[in-house]
Amino acid sequence: MGRTDNVAREPVLVCFGVYEIDLRSGELRKAGLRIKVQELPLKILTALLESPGEVITREDLRKRIWPDETSGDFDHAVNVAIGKLRVALGDSSDHPHVIETIPRRGYRFIAPVKPIEKTGGKRDVLESVAPPPSGSGASVQRHWRFLVLLVVALLAIFLTYRGISRRYSSRNNFHSLAVLPLRNLSGDPDQDYFADGMTDEIITSLAKIRSLRVTSHTSTIQFKNTQVPIREIGQRLQVEIVLEGAVVRSGDRVRITAQLIEARTDRHLWAEEYNRDLRDVLALQGEVARDVAQKISATITPQESTQLATPRPVNVEAFEDYLKGRYYWNKRTGDGMQKALEYFQQAIDKDPNYGLGYSGLADCNSGLAWHGFLSPSEALPKAKAAALKAIEIDPESGEGHASLALALYHQGEWANAESEFRRALELSPAYANTHHWYGDYLSAMGHHEEALAQAKYAFELDPLSPIINMWLGLRYYFMRDYEKAIQQGRKIVDFDPSFASAHLLLGEAYLQKGMHQSAIAELQKAAQLSEGSPLYLSQVGVALAADGRTTEALGVIEQLQKIRQQSYVSSYGVAQIYAALGDKQQAIKWLQSAYDEHAVWMSYIKVDPVLDSIRTEPDFQVLVRRMRL
Repeated sequence: MGRTDNVAREPVLVCFGVYEIDLRSGELRKAGLRIKVQELPLKILTALLESPGEVITREDLRKRIWPDETSGDFDHAVNVAIGKLRVALGDSSDHPHVIETIPRRGYRFIAPVKPIEKTGGKRDVLESVAPPPSGSGASVQRHWRFLVLLVVALLAIFLTYRGISRRYSSRNNFHSLAVLPLRNLSGDPDQDYFADGMTDEIITSLAKIRSLRVTSHTSTIQFKNTQVPIREIGQRLQVEIVLEGAVVRSGDRVRITAQLIEARTDRHLWAEEYNRDLRDVLALQGEVARDVAQKISATITPQESTQLATPRPVNVEAFEDYLKGRYYWNKRTGDGMQKALEYFQQAIDKDPNYGLGYSGLADCNSGLAWHGFLSPSEALPKAKAAALKAIEIDPESGEGHASLALALYHQGEWANAESEFRRALELSPAYANTHHWYGDYLSAMGHHEEALAQAKYAFELDPLSPIINMWLGLRYYFMRDYEKAIQQGRKIVDFDPSFASAHLLLGEAYLQKGMHQSAIAELQKAAQLSEGSPLYLSQVGVALAADGRTTEALGVIEQLQKIRQQSYVSSYGVAQIYAALGDKQQAIKWLQSAYDEHAVWMSYIKVDPVLDSIRTEPDFQVLVRRMRL
């Protein structure tokens, strides 16, 4: 009897290579084993399979799959979905054999496709693969079918084992990662701070994992809104894996899409989407960090697992203020730190138990004191108190212990500072700020080789950060390796000509090399760019004094005295000018004044090259002993 139901003859299974997809149930199988794939990737795969070999535009996909979604949001969702498909199908965007990306247009399914019909519950393709020999009986036919099924089963086991072994052998090789700035897909530029903040928080969570080297935010932010290829980013940041994605905030909900890419090959390793209430945002960051670590087989200790798994619920408004604070603090300017100070205080006012807000408050006060914008007597007690509060709220906060260590160091509590630095490194080993602050402390103590090692590791974690590059140069400066300090300073200036501290480093190194005119030019540039820091202006006076321009150097001292009537001016800078002038008595007098006012730069008294001319003076030695150096 002939078949009259033509619909029943339509293929419901499509085979390509060792993969097959059931177009009715949406199940994807590899060598007979089901592969778990989310709904959107399966819809895209089905759409591509309907027209194999033809280009399917992104707009066609959007109209068919997600007609109510905005173009920008859908574009990123498609990127993530394609990434998931490539992971599931063992495909690569660099050398595709299944799905080819057509730049600026869409995608094309390029693998050979074979439709499979179902007849009476049997797959016609199996019958066509191995027909029974003519003349054979029923037993021979059953025997032949058994052999075919056995071969298929063995092939499935082999392919599955090979895929698993390849996947696990490659996963074990990844130890370095960069998190690119999450794209803001909200359509509101005012939400950029939120996307940047979420990026920073994911980095902070990943930085708790000791077995993983995670590049800091100040380096990855350089690639925000750029089209730099992943392979080049990996080379510039010296990382094996790149995590990229996007964030959408809508009211009190937040959605993050993320995907892992092997930098060297541009191979997609994993992709996922997270939807959470904004109040659970810290739990979300820990979840992303754990998923990433699992996918690249990073070793997580029980302590690290606990840190990632037990975040405290956060006040949404306080969290927003904290993100804005870090956004401005990362600028490392006087105005930026003042704005950051205000936002951190607002965060604390809204949530008095918000530990990270106190840590940010501490860092701002320490930074303002170091750059000379606030007096140490005003800023440092606030920095210490805020850091202690951060640790009281969260004793396992690496950032909190690092903030306390920095405040203690600036206040001359050497032993306590070192203890806190070590604790911070234990809790957050990939937090770059701890390494570069600790390196500065070790320099001040005269442990130059250890200081350089810390600074170099901070550089590995944050290779494009101007401030970390500058402090690496300072390690060379205090070691009296002025040539390397100059090389480092020039590199920073080439990268960011507007960075005041880079010109400061260059000027100081030029001065010690006897290149007075170059030193004066660089230090004048630094003072101009520093937004009025008297400490930077004093370095111009040092260079003028060293060049024999006594009247001009004394004029700088007079200028500093006038500023002193309105705001804080560190006595340390005045002492340096007098030392360069050869007036030892006045230099030591002003150093004693700097000691009384707890000037931050007094930490460098043991290693500062400017003070070498008075280092053997008895009163100078007494001062060093008073500082317990």
